[in-house]
Amino acid sequence: MSKAESGDIAAHYEERNGERLLSFEADGRTAAVAQNIEGYAMLKVRPSADGDELERYYGFDMALDHAAELLGVSPSALPVPADAEDMGM
Repeated sequence: MSKAESGDIAAHYEERNGERLLSFEADGRTAAVAQNIEGYAMLKVRPSADGDELERYYGFDMALDHAAELLGVSPSALPVPADAEDMGM
């Protein structure tokens, strides 16, 4: 697991249950971006790491935009751990 923080936003990256999972938390809100472990499938945005899928995206930037919206922050405010920088197609 790797972590990154920026202001009040914490990000955690891990690989579990056949997925690459990037989770965010800010002010009690959560969002997650998941991709299969092979790293070639679309990204799934969820309200939490174990939540139901809300939307799928090809691009990491679009998935981060949606995650930021769920958190109520700007996409540029989201910290991304180095291990997760290559997510997306």
